[in-house]
Amino acid sequence: MKIAISSKEKDLTGEVDSVFGRCPYFLVVEIENEKIQGFEAVENISAEQVGGAGISAAQTIVEKDVDAVISGNIGPRALDVLKQFNIKIYNGSGKVSEVLQKFIDKKLEII
Repeated sequence: MKIAISSKEKDLTGEVDSVFGRCPYFLVVEIENEKIQGFEAVENISAEQVGGAGISAAQTIVEKDVDAVISGNIGPRALDVLKQFNIKIYNGSGKVSEVLQKFIDKKLEII
């Protein structure tokens, strides 16, 4: 399973960014057998756009073929794009590594 997390940093020790469309990075994390197998830091080139950042960011996530997204807040238009591709959306905040463990433990709230 692949999960994209809106992140303030390029690694798992950083914080989950509270805003999906304008976060600096997406961490695309591969999880197998309830263990983190690896991750890729993807720069969010949509963050500096004047308008439509959420939709553009959602398209980036769709292209990464993820199954779920974790973020603090996702705007309605980005939410629509993600739902069109059956990507599950979870609310998360705090350290990325801790939020990932909550996801693995099925303790995150689905949006």
